Amino acid sequence: MITQHLHNNENDINTAGRILSGGGLVAIPTETVYGLAADALNGAAVADIFAAKGRPMDNPLIVHIAAFEDINRFSLVREIPDAAYTLAKAFWPGPLTIIMKKGKAIPDEVSAGLDTVAIRFPSHPVAQAVIRAAETPLAAPSANLSGSPSPTTAEHVMNDMDGRIDAVLDGGECAVGLESTVITLAADVPRVLRPGGVTVEQLREVLGEVEVDDAVLHQLAQGQTAASPGMKYKHYAPKANVILLKCSDDAYIDYVNKNAGTGVAALCCDEDIPLLRGVKTISLGRRLDYETQAHRLFDSLRRVDGYGGVLTVFSRLPSTDGVGLAVYNRLIRAAGFEVIDLDES
Repeated sequence: MITQHLHNNENDINTAGRILSGGGLVAIPTETVYGLAADALNGAAVADIFAAKGRPMDNPLIVHIAAFEDINRFSLVREIPDAAYTLAKAFWPGPLTIIMKKGKAIPDEVSAGLDTVAIRFPSHPVAQAVIRAAETPLAAPSANLSGSPSPTTAEHVMNDMDGRIDAVLDGGECAVGLESTVITLAADVPRVLRPGGVTVEQLREVLGEVEVDDAVLHQLAQGQTAASPGMKYKHYAPKANVILLKCSDDAYIDYVNKNAGTGVAALCCDEDIPLLRGVKTISLGRRLDYETQAHRLFDSLRRVDGYGGVLTVFSRLPSTDGVGLAVYNRLIRAAGFEVIDLDES
């Protein structure tokens, strides 16, 4: 398969729409990461997403819409809870995914056999234009090989998916850099299943009580069903082994320097670079600037492998405040939950 490289213009957006309405696969930009899109109402097209990514079929997908009215227009959910209207008014279009009881139009390939569906209204104008051109909602997980860092540029997509999909539409670098926050309204109390650019604190401001699922910070129990993308498997990982250090800033510097070598890299902060010796350094940004860290994370994880010869990358375990929770969530999965607790040693 030859993967077309499309651009942000009316002709190419219409081309992407035709490919999608015809059952094809197109990687499209969103404000979070690039998504690998297919017609969400076409089970066979959605199954091709899993094949192209090498993604397990029991990992549900997110349905992307171009207007709130699309939910009822396409019978995507059984009913819209009051809380969904509240969230949509506050955060849509934007990096928030809302899980509700699925409607009759949603094929099992999208929901992974669950009775719920995840819906998102992206704010990226190109994503919205492609959805309108396709004249159908789009199922769109991240446009990468399953398990690797999510793509935030068209170049990242082509590195993983060239020859596997019909086209990639280049809309520039993604603004947020991490996948959307996922909240389920299918439980008694609204519950965050995946943190992102919309923080738990922001959600509580508009909804009141909001729980955080245990799987946000910990590995799913054996046999437990994944209710959201990003919960079940090791994700976002470079080829190098990511090891997280739970420690103070000084202890992080000391540990990395003691374990320095040609095959070692540090995923660090700006303030760390002058203090690190004998390792390749990749900075996520300033120590408390979690928005910048989120924006840079996936590109930085890809850069680790781009250096060549890096076998191990050490990163500090971030704070769980605000957007830091999303950075924590992605890093701990990239590390396969391997954490060295220096505070206890």
